[in-house]
Amino acid sequence: MGRHSLPDDSAPGGTGARTRARRRTVAISTALVLAVTAGTVAALRGDLLSFDGSCDGETMPLRVVASPDIAPALRIVAGRARADGVRTDGRCLDVRVTARPGYEVAGELSRRGARPGYEVWLPDSSVWVERVLASGTGPSLGDGGNVASSPLALATVPSAAEKLGWPRRTYTWTELTKAAGKADLRLGAADPARSATGVLALARIGASAEKRDPSSDTLVAATAKLLAGHAADGDEEVLATLPRADSGAEKGDPRGNPALIVSEQAAHAHNQGGHLGPDLRLFYPEDGSALLDYPYTLVGEDTLTAGQTRAATRFMTLLGTGDSLEVLREHGFRTGGGPPEPGVVRAAGARAPQPYAATPAEPPTAEEVRATLSLWTITVQSARLTTVVDASDSMSAPVPGRNGQTRMDVTKASLLQALATFTPKDEIGLWEFARQLDGDRDYRRLVGTERLGERTAGGATHRDRLAAAFTGLAPVPDGPTGLYDTVLAVYRDANASYAKDRFNAVVLLTDGANQDPGSISRKALVEELRELADPQRPVPLIAIAVGPDADKRSCEQIAAATGGSAHQVVDPAEIHQVLLKAIMSAGSR
Repeated sequence: MGRHSLPDDSAPGGTGARTRARRRTVAISTALVLAVTAGTVAALRGDLLSFDGSCDGETMPLRVVASPDIAPALRIVAGRARADGVRTDGRCLDVRVTARPGYEVAGELSRRGARPGYEVWLPDSSVWVERVLASGTGPSLGDGGNVASSPLALATVPSAAEKLGWPRRTYTWTELTKAAGKADLRLGAADPARSATGVLALARIGASAEKRDPSSDTLVAATAKLLAGHAADGDEEVLATLPRADSGAEKGDPRGNPALIVSEQAAHAHNQGGHLGPDLRLFYPEDGSALLDYPYTLVGEDTLTAGQTRAATRFMTLLGTGDSLEVLREHGFRTGGGPPEPGVVRAAGARAPQPYAATPAEPPTAEEVRATLSLWTITVQSARLTTVVDASDSMSAPVPGRNGQTRMDVTKASLLQALATFTPKDEIGLWEFARQLDGDRDYRRLVGTERLGERTAGGATHRDRLAAAFTGLAPVPDGPTGLYDTVLAVYRDANASYAKDRFNAVVLLTDGANQDPGSISRKALVEELRELADPQRPVPLIAIAVGPDADKRSCEQIAAATGGSAHQVVDPAEIHQVLLKAIMSAGSR
């Protein structure tokens, strides 16, 4: 399966959108060459490219599946073509447009043996085309260039825009997301697994963070968590989360999002659509916006008849004419390779000095998109984590350069910081261990593994209980480290309570080696863990060895037996960052 290019002289007006889909383009197939050549000769002889009045004879059907945002504009162009009697092969061109989201069509076309009932697909982004190509099982796809484009931006209600300094204050992608958080703005976005806007924005946030912050993985994971708390299924749905009025009551509604990551076109449609809420103001990232590029794509190109190919080419050419381009601009899309139409961007909520006319950033590679989606899935998928914290006496040792704070003090602060990144749907529990904490047992369950948003009879949430338990952790005076028996007990418990469709894991934090002479041996423990570990019900153990005295080698062997990983931190303050990275790594495996 390959993606082929339609002839350059048939391309629509163009948008200046740069897409890596071009790198996937291969030689034009013989069938397409013959079809277009024949169509050109016929057009020259019969003047088939002219508008010649109403259609009252035989029609040439062309079925187009398009992204819901651009489908209305395509229907107008198709309707005009029917009314004006636009012909192909001597028959009136009859284009029927169906609106379907890109992720849905990409999933359909990626299935082996897919038989789509349409000849043209016009998604909002090449991301979806690349997904089908990567599957290696879908129909061949013909590349017809880009019909329109729309950059992504941060849209806010007026009061939020004022708080962020609009229009004079400009931000990078990283600064925008941080600023929204500091201003206590609920930031909404569409689910990256279902929305090109969502995945492209998250990829750009990652690229922006990578240039400025060595802990970019942690920052992007935290941003993903932030977005997940207010994510909507799609672009249309995320606009519905805007407050209907810019009032105190509306802004206080926890279901409303006064700031959204959307396309310029979506903001234009909102501002011009007779909506109930306030007009949006747009912040354009100064380090390069991501771009929706609307690729015109032939589906099953190598199986289309010559007539179907010419009809598809005819409609593609029609979309590049002056009247059609004006229809696209009226719907909020950018067209052509020059600067954006002032009327379009102003109607969408753009004002100088916001960099709305800046060159967009390079689109992410297919591998970068896959990595972004993997990060989203792992960090956003509801988690079930059992946290086990070393409470032995060695945790009372001071941390160098921390003004007398102990390992336990810094560990607790880092755990509380990590806790803030999880959603109300995540399940987290807490155990502590030393030696003989509970009779002969070296461990004690402090808080069960439950949903953070679950409320107790007194009204407190499980998050509140867990935060209090973290805060209350204290080293046991003269308490040795009962590591091995604890690991076996907690792993058995997590394995037995495995939750389907969640990321299950045990998180172990220890600063020492096993000091219980009567416990299971390390060799026996590793064997037991291997027996318990089930690839169909994975529960990786993530071991974090805290400080220079921790037995990292034992942690590595124990973690490896479960498909997990071991990490050593000299400063317990690093636990937060290491934990998030370890979760992403374990989840991707």
